[in-house]
Amino acid sequence: MTRLKLATVWLGGCSGCHMSFLDLDEWLIDLAAQVDVVYSPIADIKEYPEGVDVVLVEGAIANEEHLELIYKIRERTKTVISFGDCAVTGNVTALRNPLGGAEPVLQLAYIQSADINQQIPHAPGIIPPLLDKVVPVHQVIPVDIYLPGCPPSAPRIRATLEPLLKGEQPQMEGREMIKFG
Repeated sequence: MTRLKLATVWLGGCSGCHMSFLDLDEWLIDLAAQVDVVYSPIADIKEYPEGVDVVLVEGAIANEEHLELIYKIRERTKTVISFGDCAVTGNVTALRNPLGGAEPVLQLAYIQSADINQQIPHAPGIIPPLLDKVVPVHQVIPVDIYLPGCPPSAPRIRATLEPLLKGEQPQMEGREMIKFG
């Protein structure tokens, strides 16, 4: 039997979804016996690979680096899961949207609110430029499964992954599977 190629990605978010993933505790050992983790912030892999079966995408798309990566993810992955409320709706990450674009946000954070060293960071190739608007994953690429929660609980993550391991679709129904927050 071929092992599933699993990836996890962290875009614009707090990493709480990945912390919840780690809360799978002993089930992670069972999961590791059935998948190859081919990309994750938990592993030191620099390039998103080809032929990924399932990816959990945490976070909204907030900068040019996220935008480039999400297109690559969709092109190279069979099943894309929006993992957590930021990926599903933009959530906290998108709270900057009403400020009117990247420049006003940067001005507010680094000039108006700064006590010392008032300057906007600029390091091409190191600091990716912000997009004018933070968007959830599905506004850029097609998403196959939505896994809401801030963060989704470990049992909810497991209930989503277990059917996929068997080649089945998870049942994303009922309060326990589709509740936000």
